[in-house]
Amino acid sequence: MKKLIVFDLDGTLAESKAAIDKDMVTILHALLDVAKVAIISGGDWPQFEKQVLAKLGDVKQLKNLSILPTCGTKFYRYKKSSWVKIYSEDFTPDEKNEIIDSLHKAVEQTHIDPEKTWGQQIEDRGSQITFSALGQKAPLDAKKIWDPKFAKRKKIKTKLSFSIPQFSVNLGGTTSVDITKPGIDKAYGIKKLKEILGIKKSEMLFIGDAIFPGGNDYPAKTAGVTSVCIKDPDETKRVVEGIIACLDTKGLYKEGFTI
Repeated sequence: MKKLIVFDLDGTLAESKAAIDKDMVTILHALLDVAKVAIISGGDWPQFEKQVLAKLGDVKQLKNLSILPTCGTKFYRYKKSSWVKIYSEDFTPDEKNEIIDSLHKAVEQTHIDPEKTWGQQIEDRGSQITFSALGQKAPLDAKKIWDPKFAKRKKIKTKLSFSIPQFSVNLGGTTSVDITKPGIDKAYGIKKLKEILGIKKSEMLFIGDAIFPGGNDYPAKTAGVTSVCIKDPDETKRVVEGIIACLDTKGLYKEGFTI
């Protein structure tokens, strides 16, 4: 029996940088009634507030929710009616400069910098540097068709693996490359969930859309957590409906609780 369900955000609970929809809100409320939930994503805290927390509302179930921004390099828990940061594995100024310089060189060397962008491409998230190829404000339609098979970003990742091997480089979302301190990725987030919540890895289930070598969800699988690779938020809903049906000891779902 699983006690903790861990999710990726973009491409799993919602479309890239979009808010979770009404059906997902209902599903998450129901899941939080029967299990603990954690969300690990490459986005920073403000993105979680916008995409998830503003939609879930100030409900009692938040005590069962853990938020791990920037691929697990930060950890937040809900305590006494407010969110509290448990830790943040931030870069030093010198590390940030080295990473950003290497990113610029990798993009230039691979010749895949897009002609049109929307907003800044490189974002300093404190504990993570993220390269968004089309910019932070790019429309979803453009993002979906730019690199659907991750081929372009894999070239950038290969260059970075040589230029900054001392850092972790993973592919996430639809157009992004995430860089964190070495060994600090979603596997690190899983480790922290185990330590802080006191839940064994065998009691966790991870759900994400980038569970493949080089994908930023893959470290969760390599950490030894049972993982389910989904293709989009709609498939996530179907998977979670089944989870709720299995974990629902209060009879809410079986007695007609509809999602």
